[in-house]
Amino acid sequence: MNISNMENIKVGLIGYGMGGRVFHAPLIDHVKGLELVRIRETREENINIAKNRYPQAEIVSDALSIINDPEIDLVVLAVPNSAHYSLAHASLLAGKHVVVEKPFTVTSAEADDLIKLANEKQKVLSVYQNRRWDSDFLTVQKVMESGKLGRLVEFESHFDRFRNFIKPDTWKEEGSLGTGLLYDLGSHLIDQAQVLFGLPEAVTCFMNIQRDNSHIVDNFELILHYPNLKVTIKSGMLVKEPLPKYILLGTHGSFVKYGLDIQEATLNEAKKSLTDQDWGREPDNQWGTINYMDEHGDHRETVKSINGNYPAYYENIYEAITGKSELQVTPEQGRNTIRIIELAMKSNKERRTIIYNE
Repeated sequence: MNISNMENIKVGLIGYGMGGRVFHAPLIDHVKGLELVRIRETREENINIAKNRYPQAEIVSDALSIINDPEIDLVVLAVPNSAHYSLAHASLLAGKHVVVEKPFTVTSAEADDLIKLANEKQKVLSVYQNRRWDSDFLTVQKVMESGKLGRLVEFESHFDRFRNFIKPDTWKEEGSLGTGLLYDLGSHLIDQAQVLFGLPEAVTCFMNIQRDNSHIVDNFELILHYPNLKVTIKSGMLVKEPLPKYILLGTHGSFVKYGLDIQEATLNEAKKSLTDQDWGREPDNQWGTINYMDEHGDHRETVKSINGNYPAYYENIYEAITGKSELQVTPEQGRNTIRIIELAMKSNKERRTIIYNE
């Protein structure tokens, strides 16, 4: 049967930890045309939550019962980074469309292999870069498009946290390849930079382990070099006093914004419907400030934030699978993010700036 003629795309979700519970299942369940029919999970507490929230979905303990089910059209992977490649590869071989949680893969070679296989199978393959639909990032795009800043000369983005201890019982603290802040939060910020500016000419990166007894990179500063533009991406686990989320400097003015998009917290609480008209609306005290000059003089204004819209990601996945729209988050973009991470690690190790294709 031609999938474009099907009423619903049947979805199997592999993983119902925080990623599956907060970022995937609610959105899949919300988007018209997607039907969450099976969830793979083994932890009893997570199984109980899934059964309560999605009684229509069968809970299974084996990922292959999703991958090999001919009735399932789309496989969503919310699993540890080290398993992204193997499960995505198996899913594509089984003829499924695939959404992979960020970061896409651990290496760019793995990403290249998945892209080749997806093309051979003619299946949609995408990376869950939901932060493109953060309220603050959408607002930053609006500010840049307004032209009020003039020519942009510096762009700085942060994704900071404060956790001065080692979180127990999580693969994210293990220190293996694919873990650490550069893969975890850096993949969001690198993807956003790609959306705004394309691929850099070169990268310079400084990586640190700052917390006592930490095994992962928990602080980094990554500089992406563009013609006449410096893009700085920073993240740390020891940032108690919030720093600006975005700093934009241009020839006519500046824009500064604090605060983190509220959608993650809202989804985690599971107390608000995605159908609410004010979904993704930031509180007024998180709105950014623009200070610029034009022919009429100097202006300092508060910029109302655009509402965040995570459902838009899965709406596009549905439309891409059914042939109604082009895929917005492409696997090639996901691969380029991983390549930048690889070059960033090389830059830190060799203490030098690395040309992008080096």
